[in-house]
Formats: sequence, C-alpha cells, structure tokens
Amino acid sequence: MEIAKITAKGQITIPIHIRKKLNLKDGDKVVFIEENGRIVMENSTKVALRAVQDAFVGEAERLGLKTEDDVVDLVKQFRKEK
Repeated sequence: MEIAKITAKGQITIPIHIRKKLNLKDGDKVVFIEENGRIVMENSTKVALRAVQDAFVGEAERLGLKTEDDVVDLVKQFRKEK
C-alpha cells in the first residue's frame, strides 16, 4: 500500500513504485476510472490503446485477412485507390 498527501490545490505526488508499475514518465497523463464503486488510476495511453485494440477485434476475419501477406496486399490495394 502506498500513501500520497493531497495539496491545497488537489495535487498529489504519485509514489515512484506506482509510477514504475504504471510505466508513467514525466508529462504522461493518467485516467481515473470507477470500477465496482472503487476509483482506479491507469496510464491513459494504455487505456486508449486497449480501446483501439478492442475496436479492431474481428476485423481481420471480416476482411478475410489470414496472413501478413494478406495485410500487405490490402495496404497496396488501398494505396492504389488513393
């Protein structure tokens, strides 16, 4: 368990152990998510990446992409159209 003190401006210093676990670096942003009545802090970049990955679930099958060559061919076809 880690403890952080809140300043008068509502700011906290995230303990180094937690920053390392969340892979946070200077300038990174965090997101606060409510889950089952608890507030969870996460690295916002990782949350965004998971959302993008979730959005693409099933797209390869829908497009008939089975190999890396299929993906390369699709990109080539797209570039020709543009």
